[in-house]
Amino acid sequence: MNNRILALFAALGATTIYGINHTVAKVIMPHYIGPFGFIMLRVVGATVLFWLVSLWMPKEKIDRKDYPRIFGASLLGMCINMLMFFKGLQLSTPINSGVIVTLTPIIILILSAYFLKERLTGFKYLGILLGFSGALLLILYGNTSQVTNAPNVPLGNVMMLINAISYGAYLVTVKPLTKKYSTVTLMKWMFLLGVFLTTPITFSEASAVSWNTLPFDAIWRMAFVIIGTTFLAYLFNVYALKALPPTTIGAFTYLQPLITIVYAVLTGNDTLDIIKILACILVFLGVYLVSKKSNNQSKAVA
Repeated sequence: MNNRILALFAALGATTIYGINHTVAKVIMPHYIGPFGFIMLRVVGATVLFWLVSLWMPKEKIDRKDYPRIFGASLLGMCINMLMFFKGLQLSTPINSGVIVTLTPIIILILSAYFLKERLTGFKYLGILLGFSGALLLILYGNTSQVTNAPNVPLGNVMMLINAISYGAYLVTVKPLTKKYSTVTLMKWMFLLGVFLTTPITFSEASAVSWNTLPFDAIWRMAFVIIGTTFLAYLFNVYALKALPPTTIGAFTYLQPLITIVYAVLTGNDTLDIIKILACILVFLGVYLVSKKSNNQSKAVA
């Protein structure tokens, strides 16, 4: 099996984990743990796992000139991205978050056009307009859901939009580093930086958790987020970036709303309504137009 096929499977695995995570994490917030406390659990847990794995890996020295890029990738991917996603998820619903993150390919295209001077066609401009129209529809009118554990849907949707923007910027920022360093080396340093960046914000909520009285349902969900959503998903994505451009990785977010919707509805943790369906259609059309005939753009990003 060649590296490209393995990379595609890695990207698919990460997307599947992310799609399920919307519901798995939502269920226990904020009753058992606050969203920011969850982030401390994620970042510290992943840091420990990546540093343990690195003990059996060849040692790599980071070039001094790469320090700013590693810091920037950590700030975007292990700090802003995570904080906005979990707080937004706590305030909104799993299906809303699953739809909004689908904007990632559109955001990557905009960033690539600005930083890498890629040419935007009329179809791509239309795709950007449709995609963000879908997100705006959810932000303004997506609070019609009957889900009770969603105290501020519009604000939560805005936070998840910020999450999608920061994640797209993270993929573009970290891509050049994947050419020089192993996946584990990048992850162990970026997550370690993430601990220092997020702890001032997350410590109070993490310390408020009643660890001795947590039920098994909360424990397995926390373990899924640490091992699956954080350790494995980030590992899979950075591995995939070694063989695939960021635009291809971003395109896998097509599947996230489908996985999120099926899992959330089957488990009774969210409901579908006309606003969510219409927003999903607009975002899908937008992402399709943005990704249509994008081979040249993908080569440029790679």
